[in-house]
Amino acid sequence: MVFEEKMIMNGEPDDEEEEEEEEEEEELVDPLDAVRQKCIETEHCVHTQERLEECETRVGSRSATEEDCTEELFDFLHARDHCVAHKLFHSVK
Repeated sequence: MVFEEKMIMNGEPDDEEEEEEEEEEEELVDPLDAVRQKCIETEHCVHTQERLEECETRVGSRSATEEDCTEELFDFLHARDHCVAHKLFHSVK
């Protein structure tokens, strides 16, 4: 009951004000995401990603194994980040 009284006294927010606020807010795009995606598509990153996926498939198919894919994951991340570093810092002014 108290909530309803406050609504009556204060009124509901205008839809126009909400629409204006939504229009003012732009979606910011992180350039790092775009560069990472381009780097993932390079030959070396594709190769390391394939090795990682093969390892994940192999480990996932076994019920009891001590193997994990840490080395393959680090290889993939290193290859991707190496590519990103060269492309990203050239665009920084």
